[in-house]
Amino acid sequence: MNDQPAVISTPTPRRTVLAAALAAVVVPLSGCGGSVGEAASVAPSAAPLGSVTAPAPGRPSASPEGPTPEPSARDLPAPDEAIPKDPERLADALTRTAGRLRDAIDDWRRTGDPAKGEAPEPVVLLSLYEQRVYRYLARNPKVASRTYGRLPKEAAARARDNVTAIRDLLSLAHPVSGPIKIKVESPEPADALLADFRRAERRFGVEWEVLAAVMLVETKFGRVRSPSYVGAKGPMQFMPGTWKAYGMGGDINDTRDALLAAANYLHASGAPRDYRRALYAYNHSQAYVDAVLLHARQMKQDIRNYYAYYTWQVYVITTKGERRLTGP
Repeated sequence: MNDQPAVISTPTPRRTVLAAALAAVVVPLSGCGGSVGEAASVAPSAAPLGSVTAPAPGRPSASPEGPTPEPSARDLPAPDEAIPKDPERLADALTRTAGRLRDAIDDWRRTGDPAKGEAPEPVVLLSLYEQRVYRYLARNPKVASRTYGRLPKEAAARARDNVTAIRDLLSLAHPVSGPIKIKVESPEPADALLADFRRAERRFGVEWEVLAAVMLVETKFGRVRSPSYVGAKGPMQFMPGTWKAYGMGGDINDTRDALLAAANYLHASGAPRDYRRALYAYNHSQAYVDAVLLHARQMKQDIRNYYAYYTWQVYVITTKGERRLTGP
């Protein structure tokens, strides 16, 4: 499996095919197939990459008294909002964004319907900004270390897990050039996916957070729909031979079938007794295993992190830098 970043910043309609001359990030994979998480599935394995640079929003922070009213469009970070470069301002930006994002997720779950439709704009924009900050810190470890020391303890632990996971996957990336065709689509509703994760957990005993973390890394919750160039397919990136053994007669491109197959494969490979062994079978990379477990830990600590990850966007690395393929 793998994780890969993608191209151009445009909203992603359901079942859209985007073609572009890009350098995909490639990582040799084994196990189920070539994953493409933060990018499009066009390589055997791609890792979540890079970052963007720039000076953070001076947005008001969320009230500690409780949920704040849904922010207006003017109060939300723009899709390409500048990211600060100095640790003090980065810490301030992360602290404020995290508080506002949690309020927005709580509001979505309370008054919206995560079982239907897409995430609301406040969740999408705040999550995208936070994702971009983490990507910047993953590219700048010295700045990241100084930033952690300026964050509250819980926020520092969360940032460290996310930045380390992205950096681990970046370590697997090898940019290549050439035209590629990338197919992306909107993910299934967040709570519909959550129900599928839990169904797979009940059947095979593999924790839903681990399954969600694998899907996050592989295809950004099903946003990437192109097969890898080695032939890995579907939202969980299975090679046909592995699918034949563990797919239980299902459809490799069907999300529910793919999640059951992934849980089946992980269980047969040692989960839940030994997640490291099982995940290493899924992708022969310790960096991959570490990244999946870090993301899973964050979801176990706070389910709101699942909803934040659900809105993380697809990136691709080109020879001229990284590009965002999905999102606003």
